[in-house]
Amino acid sequence: MEEKIEIWQVGNTGLRNPNRIQEGFKAFANSPYVGNLRKENEIDFMNFLNTQGIIQNEDGKDTSGSHARKWRLMFSKNGFIYPQVKKKDGSQEKLGKVDDITPFGRNFLKADTYPAVQECYLRAQSVEQFAMPDGKSYFSPLRWILAIMLELERRTGSSEITRIEFALWGHTTNPSYSVEEVVNNILDLRARRKQAPSKRKFDKKEIEERGKHYNKKANNFKEYSDMNMRYLRISGILQRKGRGMIIVPAKHILAEKLAKSTSNEEPIMVQYKRLCEGAELPTDNIDTAKALLNDLIKQMKGRQILFNINDLPLNTAAEINIARRRLENILSQTDEIQYAKEQCNQWQEIADYMELLIKGGGKRTYDDDNVIEVPKDETPAYLEWILWRASLAIDHMVNKPYEVRGFKLDSDFLPVSAAGGGKGDLYCEFNDFTILTEVTMSTSSRQEAMEGEPVRRHVSDAVLKYDKPVYGMFIAVKIDTNTAETFRHGVWYARGDLKQRLDIVPLTLAQYREYFMAMFRTGHANPEKLRELILLCETRRDILNAPGWKAYIGNTVDEKIKRMEKGPLVSKSKELPIVPPGANICHLIYGEGRVAAMDVYFPEAKVKDKKIPYLVGIPDEISLYADGKTILHERYGEGIIRAYVVAFQNEIIPLCFPKVFSEGCVKIL
Repeated sequence: MEEKIEIWQVGNTGLRNPNRIQEGFKAFANSPYVGNLRKENEIDFMNFLNTQGIIQNEDGKDTSGSHARKWRLMFSKNGFIYPQVKKKDGSQEKLGKVDDITPFGRNFLKADTYPAVQECYLRAQSVEQFAMPDGKSYFSPLRWILAIMLELERRTGSSEITRIEFALWGHTTNPSYSVEEVVNNILDLRARRKQAPSKRKFDKKEIEERGKHYNKKANNFKEYSDMNMRYLRISGILQRKGRGMIIVPAKHILAEKLAKSTSNEEPIMVQYKRLCEGAELPTDNIDTAKALLNDLIKQMKGRQILFNINDLPLNTAAEINIARRRLENILSQTDEIQYAKEQCNQWQEIADYMELLIKGGGKRTYDDDNVIEVPKDETPAYLEWILWRASLAIDHMVNKPYEVRGFKLDSDFLPVSAAGGGKGDLYCEFNDFTILTEVTMSTSSRQEAMEGEPVRRHVSDAVLKYDKPVYGMFIAVKIDTNTAETFRHGVWYARGDLKQRLDIVPLTLAQYREYFMAMFRTGHANPEKLRELILLCETRRDILNAPGWKAYIGNTVDEKIKRMEKGPLVSKSKELPIVPPGANICHLIYGEGRVAAMDVYFPEAKVKDKKIPYLVGIPDEISLYADGKTILHERYGEGIIRAYVVAFQNEIIPLCFPKVFSEGCVKIL
């Protein structure tokens, strides 16, 4: 009998990111559409999702309500709402009101950690609810794929299945096939592909050949495989390996227990009840829970990872699983620290992701097996994520990588969603200062309304929290002029009407990207270079209007890049050199030093010569004039900068300004 291929779908190509489902389900649970999600309500529910910011139905592009149907399908397929029962399969009443929230759906709403969310998906995907070709029995794609991957591991030593292998022999098969035969075909494909001079041509030919047994678009082989693998990975039992998948080492025993190469002949109503009540897992059994915990302890000891669960009771499966989750969290944090250490070698990829974000999302292909992608509907989360990676690459932070970010990561270190409100996006704490980075994909005039107040509040809170200078970086694809104006003033009143002058510099993502790449190209990747840029950009915020300050920031970024690439430059222009607060300088005689203060002459003041601190920022009480040498003090009036006080290795001396700085004796590094 000739093979007839059917590609199963764990998810939906219209809802490619399963991490968005909980957000949409929470909105649904608080809507009038619970139990009322059919026909006439489909368009209304779609509009509801749009107004809630869950979907972006641009200009009413979808008028049929198809978005609503896709979300409803994912809710029911995962057991969060009661699915519609066909008359031949049984009574809807015995299962539950169609589209009403199930007991399992209530548990999903309570899942407040990413591992808890993953476990919900694992329970749902373990249910055998997908019809077999004979229409009489059912199977679980997850259990079937695990059976294939374990057989691959038995034969090759690795459970890895590549993207093309999954596309051709993973989601195109089911328990009506023999696992051994499927793995034979995968290994044959693997051997022939290894010898192929052009992997792309080889893959195309193989898809054409396999497509002869498939009566739909051949593109589905790859398109559905990306979606299916993403949904399978959210179970937490599989993780990314290249463009394919591998079994998570800490979940290997669980994978062995779940793997199944045969179908289930129980009626679909039995599967639905299991799904809607919350299917049992092997870890609900005390012996399996113990085995999984002991295996994890063995792995952690093998990796010399410190842990302590002596304070936890281990008398029931639930208690054992709590202990296991604590160890999994420690393991996850350890892996994240290792991931952070690798980022300095990934700076070019990080810059490539930034480029995709500037374009609004898309893909970049390095070769047939290496592709990076920013989904267009996930750009806010990816913007936070890539600037987090950029911060890790620059390194030197005293806080842990998981303390820097506010957003959640999946097991592949990809963003689950953007950070929630109430705090800043990225807190990078260094020995001598802290940089708080805030990001947005907003580019419209609404940018200032959405970001102006929360960004200043977050920076203000950080100033009060940290016993060290705090600098703010606001990064967006485009900086609205009104946003720049708000940060140019940088004024915020904290509790008790404490007036603060905040240091917040707005940068476009393109500007940050160019500066980031220059730091790595020239071997200057360190946080001090970011601090220097922030301080230099601030020097003229009091004497320029918002458009002028934006232009000055752009020029400053370009100038700093040139200095890094060509070495310290001495300005040949007639303009006086700008000396940023805390600037590092090089003197022909005294060597390297750092600006700590300025000597200022105030002709109208009683005490005319004063030293003003100038190490960590421009003091709130002064403003710099455009000529580069005049300042305005709130109490003493106008003053002339006569010298900058510089701390060298063995002495602190004033350097005459502008003479010493203009004659080539001093270079600003």
